[in-house]
Amino acid sequence: MSAGGRQTVAPLGTCETGGSGRVRSAPSPERGAEVRGPEDPICRGIFQVEKRSCDVVLTSSRLTWTPIEPESPTEHFPNRPKYLKVVINPYSHRMEAKQVYYEQVAPLFKLADIKTDISTLPYVHTDGNHKFKVTEHEGHAFSVLMECDIQEFDGLVCVGGDGTASEVAHGLLLRAQIDAGRDIDSNFTPVRAPLPLGIIPAGSTNILAFSVHGIKHPGTAAMHIIMGNFQKVDVCTFCSHNRLLQFGFTAMLGFGGRTLALAEKHRWMPSTQRREFAVIKTLTNLKPENCELSFLPSENVYVVDQEDKRNEDEMNAIEQCNNEDKWQTIQGHFLNISIMAIPCVCSMAPRGLAPNTRLDNGSMSLIVVQNCSRADFIKHLKRYGNLTNQFDFPFVQTYTVQEVKIRTGTKHRWTDTTSDKNADFHSSHSSVISLKENSPWNVDGNLLEGTSEINIKIHSQLITLYGRNIEECDDTVKCSCL
Repeated sequence: MSAGGRQTVAPLGTCETGGSGRVRSAPSPERGAEVRGPEDPICRGIFQVEKRSCDVVLTSSRLTWTPIEPESPTEHFPNRPKYLKVVINPYSHRMEAKQVYYEQVAPLFKLADIKTDISTLPYVHTDGNHKFKVTEHEGHAFSVLMECDIQEFDGLVCVGGDGTASEVAHGLLLRAQIDAGRDIDSNFTPVRAPLPLGIIPAGSTNILAFSVHGIKHPGTAAMHIIMGNFQKVDVCTFCSHNRLLQFGFTAMLGFGGRTLALAEKHRWMPSTQRREFAVIKTLTNLKPENCELSFLPSENVYVVDQEDKRNEDEMNAIEQCNNEDKWQTIQGHFLNISIMAIPCVCSMAPRGLAPNTRLDNGSMSLIVVQNCSRADFIKHLKRYGNLTNQFDFPFVQTYTVQEVKIRTGTKHRWTDTTSDKNADFHSSHSSVISLKENSPWNVDGNLLEGTSEINIKIHSQLITLYGRNIEECDDTVKCSCL
C-alpha cells in the first residue's frame, strides 16, 4: 500500500481490513498518550490499494478502506476547465493585477493542470510590421475576443476591477450576438454568452466578485474556476433609440454618475484619494437631475426548460408582452437613480447596494432618491456601510422591475427612431459611448457619457460566471471562501 507522498500508518494491535493488503502490528501507545475511543479515527487519507484509490481510515482497533467511486478525482468536477483565455488589466486599482494573477492564481492553475492563453490590456494589435494600442473607445476586451478562436477555450477569465469585469462581459456577450447574427441596432433578444466567465478580483471595490463569491479573495475565485462551479447571472442591456450601448449589471444616474465623471478627470490621483475627493466634491455641488422615469414592474419571471437551459422562445414571448397598462411613470427631480441586476455587495456596503436583488431571478432593483437636503442624503449614504436599512427614508423609493426607461429633461416625447442627431458614437461596438451635453452614467464602474433617453432591460441568466450563489450556503458556515 503506497501513500503517494503520505506516510503509511499501521494500526495499533490487530486490524480488520476490507481488502487483501497486509499490515503489521504496531507497538502499544506510550503512557500519557491521548486516550481514544475504539472507533475514533487516528488517521485518514487517500491511499492506493492494489492499484485502486481508496479512502483509508485508521482507528485504534481496525484499518478499513473503501474504493473511491469514481476513481478519478476530476470526475467529481464535470465542468472543470482545461484551457482558459485570461485577460489581465494591469492598470486596475494600484496596478497590482499582474502580481495578483502570477503570485496567487497562476500557481493554482498550474497545479490543476489548466493551460492558459494570456492577453494584457490595453491590447496591442499587430498589423504587419507595425504595433499599436487599441484605444479605449474601440474596446480592449472586444478586440481581444474578436481575434481569438473562442471555441478553443473552456472558459474566460478576467483579472481586474469592476470596470474590467464589465468590459470583458460586454465583449463576450457582444461577440455572441455577432456570431449568432443578431442585429444589435434593433429591438433584439440577446443570446447567452458561449463561455463561462471567471472574475479574479484585483480592483478597489470588486462588486461583481463580492456578489458571486461572497469575498474579495483571488484564491477563492481561482478555486471556483478550477472546480468548475457555475452560477448563472442576469444581465441588462442599455439601449438608446433601439441601439445597443452596452451590456452591464448596474447603473447609476445623478450622484453616482457625477461622482465617477469627476473621478475620471483626476486619474492622476491615487485611487482611494481620487474616490474620496470625487465624493466630497460632488456632495458639495449636489444637485438633482430633472428626469422622466417609466418602469415595468417585475413578475419575477424565471423560465428554464428541463435541462435548466434558457428557453429562448418563451423568454422572447415574455419580453415582448409588456402590457402598456402595467407601466408606471414618475417625473421630477432626483438626486440619484440606481438600477441593479445583482446585489452589489462590497466592503463598503456589506448588505449590498441592492440587498433585495438576486443574481438570477430575472428582475432588477430600481432605487430612486428624490430631491432632499444634503444632510438627509448623507444620512442615506452612511447607512450603506452598516446593517441599518438604507431605504428607510421618505425620499427613497424602491421597486422591483423588468424594464426601465429614463429620459433627462421634459421637452420631448419618447421616440422609437433609430437615429440621434446629437449622438457621437465612436463605435457601434464600443464599451464607452460619448454623447454630447447629457448627464453622465456610471455603468459597472465605467463612464457612459449620458444620453437624453435610455432603455434598460433585464435578461434572465444571460451569462454564466464561475462561482456559487452565496445565498444557498449554510448560514452556520463562517468561512466565505468555498
